[in-house]
Amino acid sequence: MDIGAPEIILVLLVLVLLFGAKKLPELARGSGRALRIFKAETKGLVDDEDDESTKTPEQRQIDSQRIDQDRPDQTDPSSQQSQSGQQLGDTDR
Repeated sequence: MDIGAPEIILVLLVLVLLFGAKKLPELARGSGRALRIFKAETKGLVDDEDDESTKTPEQRQIDSQRIDQDRPDQTDPSSQQSQSGQQLGDTDR
């Protein structure tokens, strides 16, 4: 039971009919990104060292996203003052 050219053409035709010609490159691009991130994560699990020089760009991006999520939101000082003023005003009542 070999898969030949007619079967491959049929599968491609069905994909084009289901998703449209415009969506196929976007789907392929998204799948490629997901595979790269998955590969970077699995490589990070295998590596015992947390050395920046051996990390892939995807691993660095994931690490920076994790750091950004751990930090509290930094707002400008004027909005912090207004928030603290509102909190003080609430306790005066």
